[in-house]
Amino acid sequence: MKVSYYPGCSLHGTGKEYDLSLKAVCGALGIELKEIDDWACCGASSAHALNFVLSVYLPAKDLIAAEKEGLRKLLVPCAACFNRMKFAQYHLRKDPEMRKEVEDIVGAPYRDTITIFNAIDFFSHAVGVEKVTAQIRKPLHGLKPVSYLGCLLLRPPKICTFDDYENPVLLDKLMEALGSEVIPWSYKTDCCGGSLTISKTKYVIKLVDKLMTMAGEAGANCVVTACPVCMANLDMRTSERLRMPIFYFTELMALAMGVPGTERWFHMHNIDVMPLLLGLGLL
Repeated sequence: MKVSYYPGCSLHGTGKEYDLSLKAVCGALGIELKEIDDWACCGASSAHALNFVLSVYLPAKDLIAAEKEGLRKLLVPCAACFNRMKFAQYHLRKDPEMRKEVEDIVGAPYRDTITIFNAIDFFSHAVGVEKVTAQIRKPLHGLKPVSYLGCLLLRPPKICTFDDYENPVLLDKLMEALGSEVIPWSYKTDCCGGSLTISKTKYVIKLVDKLMTMAGEAGANCVVTACPVCMANLDMRTSERLRMPIFYFTELMALAMGVPGTERWFHMHNIDVMPLLLGLGLL
């Protein structure tokens, strides 16, 4: 399988371990990722608050670039980028005048030939949990994660449309396929504070500490996510007394598949994950 790949800004920066682990997993599954040529920022951080046309144009430019690759699937692992891509696709489909304006700015037509996947949806449906399970070499016995998706992968539900926006289950199923014991909890989609981490740090700490308190009380020994913003906030803003390892789910997929060299991205974390993994004999 060959698919178009849009890493976005975070996966080339603070979320580098997400990019590395996702590519490692795709390699183990025989999936070729074709990074979009000359991709640009989707505008997730601020464009939608400044100008509506700009908020559609920026991701639309990348969608049109992806269409030129001739592939039918586009993998967008960052939750914020996925949200903006789906947002642009929705409005390009619904609003002919907007579509014409954006096409004029880009200088190329939007043909709507691509299916947009986030990483959870991609491995669940485009690849299939069965194929993932067949590649497991080191089941993650003893790992007790809670799945944390946050806001942007699922809302607004009429646009994101890949899982139940109140009780998403696809990440749970993937983690169970890896041999871990997924812990049920009621905070899968609560907000971590997002980009307020710089301007309103104390509020983000309050939100994050609530999440980590609830994860601990539920019986988890780690948290798994698919969002670089959530990862950064949980990994950096959790109070010392509440800390537990935070993982991108693709890191754990790679570990369970026996991909060599997983330690190189585990060392990128702020909260040390090594004691847990070594204690469980997973490294």
